[in-house]
Amino acid sequence: MTAANVHDTHELFPLVDSVPAVRMPSGQRRFRPAKVHGDKAYASRKNRLGLRLRGIAPRIARPGVESKERLGRYSWVVERTLAWKNQLGRLRVRDERRDDVHFGVLVLGCCVMLLRRLYPDVC
Repeated sequence: MTAANVHDTHELFPLVDSVPAVRMPSGQRRFRPAKVHGDKAYASRKNRLGLRLRGIAPRIARPGVESKERLGRYSWVVERTLAWKNQLGRLRVRDERRDDVHFGVLVLGCCVMLLRRLYPDVC
């Protein structure tokens, strides 16, 4: 978690480096994603080079060259999940000062979203 005025691109590499190992159907565990989709805000040489050095294919729209519409089929998943999170009033605007309290409320909110997705008739 960072302050509200920190740009998302500063947290790209800490986020990618903190991804845990994922068990694959066959073979060794995969420690990094195969590719990263990002909008034009992430389209810097530093970000592309950093992802390539980590063995990740950057799928980032280039300003003035590619349309942002190409990422639409992938970005809707993120937008949908953020809309679900915003349905929970406590998570829409952060009121807690302590990070651990906010993280706990966020985890509970994710559990509620999962229950709503698994059991739509009950919740």
